[in-house]
Amino acid sequence: MDFSFSPDQRLFQEAVRDLLAKECPPESVRAAWESDGAGRSEARWGQLAEMGVLGLTTPEAFGGLGMDELDLVLLLEEAGYVCLPEPVVESVAVAAPLLGDLSAGSGAAAAAEWLPKLASGESVATVGFERDAYVSEGATAELLLLERDGEIHAVPWADASVVSQRSVDRARRLARVEWTPTPDTLLADGDEARAVLASAFDRGVLGVAAVLLGVSQRLLDTTVEYATAREQFGQPIGGFQAVKHHLADTLLKLDFARPMVYRAAWTVARGDDPVERATHVSMAKSYAAEAAALAAKTALQVHGAIGYTFEYDLHLWMKRAWALNGQWGDAPWHRRRVAAAVL
Repeated sequence: MDFSFSPDQRLFQEAVRDLLAKECPPESVRAAWESDGAGRSEARWGQLAEMGVLGLTTPEAFGGLGMDELDLVLLLEEAGYVCLPEPVVESVAVAAPLLGDLSAGSGAAAAAEWLPKLASGESVATVGFERDAYVSEGATAELLLLERDGEIHAVPWADASVVSQRSVDRARRLARVEWTPTPDTLLADGDEARAVLASAFDRGVLGVAAVLLGVSQRLLDTTVEYATAREQFGQPIGGFQAVKHHLADTLLKLDFARPMVYRAAWTVARGDDPVERATHVSMAKSYAAEAAALAAKTALQVHGAIGYTFEYDLHLWMKRAWALNGQWGDAPWHRRRVAAAVL
């Protein structure tokens, strides 16, 4: 049995990689840090829409590509590799599929209104769970899909009280959102809402895990490059055994995490068992978060004092790793979730 990605999936990944390498250099990430507005580049967002990235998980009936998580996971890796400021996880990996899940039932009107806008890049949507203090991209998304007492509500940004909160990664836009549920905002309740919210949560976990793979790879690549160029005692520091061991341990962690994330993507895209889905995405997030934490630690140790400076780009990826490690549950939380499912 062939478990590899298809040539078309790899070609899509390469096209996105080329676009982001050109359109999202570190200077663009720094610009998002310094921006007082949405932080995202409208030009870059439009290019992603033209390529089909923003509509990848939107059903074809609403102007999207009608593809799934197995197609998206490689693209999210590339987003992590360049530290993309735009909310691809929130809007493409989570919000669009949630609306798609409701498009044949109680959320048909909202899906018809918003999914074409998400696919075209005209609007951004995000999902907020009751368990979370802040909503990721809550300060910038035009549509907030929010949980309240087991129900799903669609709240336009203008109808909520939104207070921005600074993240350790300033390219991310967090917000505390206060709002009042009404019959007009209600999308789903009861068993339907519970099932859709569970799916949305697992998609978010998977999305962040995939981004962390790309972040970890960039941290490792940057550190290897530095260790090759930086000399001490007449030779590159990468030639010292201690440095080699640190880099090898990081690579090993990353190589173990990557297939876990790919397996979780397959389960989310193909699996019907919610317990199996939850188990696999939690395993993926646990492994990916630990790999990213080690990659950040190794990068800082090998770079030494320069790694602490704000002027050096390394901190952009370290802070993205630290921020995403805790989003959608940290590694210990997900290990407990796996244990509960298995035992």
